[in-house]
Amino acid sequence: MRTVSRSLLRRTTNSSILCRKNQTPSSISSRLPGSFPPLPLPLLLPTACHHRFCSTTPIMASPPEYHKALSRLSALQSNLAITSLFSIPLPDGTDRNAAAIPEMLFWLSRAGLSPETIASSGLKCVHVAGTKGKGSVSAFVGGILAQYASTEVGVYTSPHLVDQRERISLLSPRGDGLMIDEERFGKYVNLVWDTMTEEARKQLGSDVKQGDLEGPGTKPFYFRFLTIVALRALIDEGARDAVVECGIGGEYDSTNVLPKESVTAAVVTQLGIDHVGMLGNTVERIAWHKAGIFKEGVKAFTIRHPRETVGEVLRARAKEKGAELVEITDEEVRAWKGVQGGKLQGPFQKGNMALAIFAAREHLIKTGHKFEGRFGVDGEWRLDDIPEEFVQGLKQASLRGRCEVLRDGKDGTEWLVDGAHTEDSLAGVGEWFASRIAAVKGTTDGARILVFNQQERDPRALLTALLKGAEQEASGSKQVFTHAIFTRNEELPPKEGEKRDLSVQIKAGETVEEYSSAVESKVCDSVQSAIEQVRALAANARTEGKECQVLATGSFHLIGAVLRRINE
Repeated sequence: MRTVSRSLLRRTTNSSILCRKNQTPSSISSRLPGSFPPLPLPLLLPTACHHRFCSTTPIMASPPEYHKALSRLSALQSNLAITSLFSIPLPDGTDRNAAAIPEMLFWLSRAGLSPETIASSGLKCVHVAGTKGKGSVSAFVGGILAQYASTEVGVYTSPHLVDQRERISLLSPRGDGLMIDEERFGKYVNLVWDTMTEEARKQLGSDVKQGDLEGPGTKPFYFRFLTIVALRALIDEGARDAVVECGIGGEYDSTNVLPKESVTAAVVTQLGIDHVGMLGNTVERIAWHKAGIFKEGVKAFTIRHPRETVGEVLRARAKEKGAELVEITDEEVRAWKGVQGGKLQGPFQKGNMALAIFAAREHLIKTGHKFEGRFGVDGEWRLDDIPEEFVQGLKQASLRGRCEVLRDGKDGTEWLVDGAHTEDSLAGVGEWFASRIAAVKGTTDGARILVFNQQERDPRALLTALLKGAEQEASGSKQVFTHAIFTRNEELPPKEGEKRDLSVQIKAGETVEEYSSAVESKVCDSVQSAIEQVRALAANARTEGKECQVLATGSFHLIGAVLRRINE
């Protein structure tokens, strides 16, 4: 166990003293201020193994083909390795994005697919781009379509948090959605892998060694490969309806090989600053990229952006692409009461639900469904007119690590988890947590714990947005949280002699201290240590007859680790 308070870290120049020799964590904790209790102890690509793609919980009964698939996926070049290249400009000034779609079409053909074969398969997709909310919108659209479908509805999203299969869901008609099973996941990963190997053999022949042909060097990087696997699975499984979420951007995203014949509606969710190296450092530039999924003759939906210049970019792109842009106003969303009692919670979800309703309605009309009453007439229907099937679809929609409420498998403590990495997203998360504790009896005077990390972005700005969002929802109170724990993303404590840089976590703790002296903060070097701190605080609260609620937010890597540890 290795945890240390912020104040102790400020007294040393070496953050590696988490546990000095001959000092136990308990002896350190006993000297720290605060109420944290002491704890017990191209043709050939370069490749890189990134084991975060592998499931960390072995399932002995899993099919051999599934384990083979996981092993192969772990050898692919990671998305992070690709996106990091965009921070280094090419010497001739060439845009690294320019080759993205031609390269993706090449890999698609190597897997035996093409835009033409996708179009002829009969698969019809709602295509979703955006900075925040695109996962929720995708889940909502999928939930609605499943209420009407006669076959499984496909949903392709990213990233995964615990299991790679989360990226490909097959929603049963009028039933709960499930990620693709191990047998089918293994089948399609290996099918695409082997097909690419054989095509490479035909093209390269004896010029390349057998081992290189069969290895990851003749395969695209991870996200491209999984996108192709998803398309292969949806087509071969006979899915007629699907929701496809972009990975990064839109214009040059791997999913943008979908032909216009296969797209029934496009959605651009809320926009903000993200992936600056690839998309640009202004919302207007990012809007240009996101609108790249617009297709000729296909309606596109967005919520009108408060900055008019962003709306101008989206409208110009729609005109350029030959698409009709439908802009939903904030007034429409505010006037609608929304759908209560769903699995994806939070006041900000109303806007995501509204986008999903517009897109799902358009998809169903395009695929031959006829609605009765005003809901079937363009320009006359309102959000309050949605059919019961839409209500049920919105309620049933779920997405791992997004506005998810669950209980710790060991002590029953309630955890609210939501991955968020932009200021706008974190402000919404803060509002959600504050509204939740206000609504649940017995939590306003209990322990309210924040677990946070965002390793690669400015923690001060992100934390401030989170705290301000919570404060606003709590009528100006700065005491929404009683404790804050800042941890790295590593799931397990460091090995003997291993040093971990905790400067980001220290800075986060200082930010909270400046915001409110009533919040006690702690720095941890692993998610396991952070969870043990939470369990100790929860136990203390229960001895006093009080409740404990925890908000885990920030990095999706953190959220994935939290989900694995508390579900053990």
